[in-house]
Amino acid sequence: MTYAGVELGGTKCIAILADGPGQIVARESVPTTAPRETLNALGEILAGWHCDALGVASFGPIDIDPASPTYGRMRATPKPGWAHADILAPLADAARAPAQLDTDVNGAAFAEMRWGSGRGMQDFAYITVGTGIGVGLIVNGQPTRGFGHSELGHLRVARLAGDDWPGSCPFHGDCVEGLASGTALSARLGKGLADTPRDHTAWETVIWTLAQLCHAIVLTAAPRRIAIGGGVPARQPHLLERIEAKLVESLNGYVELPLARGYVCAPELGDDAGPLGAIALAMQAAA
Repeated sequence: MTYAGVELGGTKCIAILADGPGQIVARESVPTTAPRETLNALGEILAGWHCDALGVASFGPIDIDPASPTYGRMRATPKPGWAHADILAPLADAARAPAQLDTDVNGAAFAEMRWGSGRGMQDFAYITVGTGIGVGLIVNGQPTRGFGHSELGHLRVARLAGDDWPGSCPFHGDCVEGLASGTALSARLGKGLADTPRDHTAWETVIWTLAQLCHAIVLTAAPRRIAIGGGVPARQPHLLERIEAKLVESLNGYVELPLARGYVCAPELGDDAGPLGAIALAMQAAA
């Protein structure tokens, strides 16, 4: 079988045709602009491919309840112009195949559980730290569900002592995303991440905030491992070891992590965790 996947990101979208990490047949990238322009471009790509199933892994919030009248649409996303846009129907119509929709981070978590750092695990968390911050939280082999998907990137956590910067999130100010995302760092520093040295004091807030997020995840769902991907840790790989150390310090012996080292890790699939997450969702759609 051949699977198509679309990863809808805040900055760019990737369409991929593949059977898995070693069988990527085609890949196309489209900038994320206005919904109609972006989805039309992706639809043209999908229409030119043959696939047996489609997976769509999207930034959010999105409506993932098939019984909902707004299933497949964006909700109140911070991404300008994308609120309430219908993302699933035009892509599924273009692919002419059964489709499955989930968040980009849930998709990436499934990809890492199938092919990467979460192999053999049924309880796993994937955090992406880029334009925004999202968490794919998989419990007993399934993503957490309720009236919607989890939005742990917008969790409010304890602030680093002495840091009173108000944060950049338009909804919550100093939530995790508002303090530790690439967008937050650019707003705080007034320059790009590539120009920020590893010993800059701004990383202390990022490390503290992400460790507090991991603390909450550990005590809520006890995943076997937490992978942290996205543009920020990819450019600053020193962050992961420091986040894990701060997490252990924060837990203060109350919980013993299942791995002595590397509990907080980089995704083995690297930048492909996102697009291969869409392929993992397509495989679920086919099944």
